[in-house]
Amino acid sequence: MRLLLELRKRITELPPGTTIHLIASDPAAPVDLPAWCHLTGHTYLGPLPDAPMPTYALRTTDRPAATGAEAPWHRDGT
Repeated sequence: MRLLLELRKRITELPPGTTIHLIASDPAAPVDLPAWCHLTGHTYLGPLPDAPMPTYALRTTDRPAATGAEAPWHRDGT
């Protein structure tokens, strides 16, 4: 969950269309990241197979759905 908290905090400053390569050792990352991207509208691009560490790619959207500051796995108001 810490992964999504950090990602939510850092992604808000990036322009739409930015591709992010996220290094994550969290074993839940392959499940959490696609689900979070689906929830927020960002595009999950998948794991980078040639990366030396577990690395995942996603692309920011111009109109992400807002999520809770302390619970980024829920949309605001839910």
